[in-house]
Amino acid sequence: MTFKPDHFTVWMELPVTDLDKSINFYNEVFQTELTKVVDMGPNPIAMFPAADKGVAGHLYPGTPPAKGTGPTIHLACPDTLEATMERLAKAGGEVVSDPITIPDGRFAYCLDLDGNSIGLFSA
Repeated sequence: MTFKPDHFTVWMELPVTDLDKSINFYNEVFQTELTKVVDMGPNPIAMFPAADKGVAGHLYPGTPPAKGTGPTIHLACPDTLEATMERLAKAGGEVVSDPITIPDGRFAYCLDLDGNSIGLFSA
């Protein structure tokens, strides 16, 4: 039997060196409001918002992998791919690819402030 859940990815975590600075970065790039939670374990975290029971994740104080070497997490653009790429670069991130077209939309590879590999995805 083959395991086929509704959502194979159930959560994501991104390690960051400066939680508050990273919260500001992700809020600016994705035009959202991460929620800082201080009572969910040994360290504070910042939760990505999601509608209803959508898949999300959080930032946490940790040690990111070497620049661009960790897994890539693709995040939904709040508007156009180009506008999100522009905000990311302006906020101090790095765009590392041109837009790539796939059957379900377009994305671009980028790095956040700590060198975490993120994809900006627009359906």
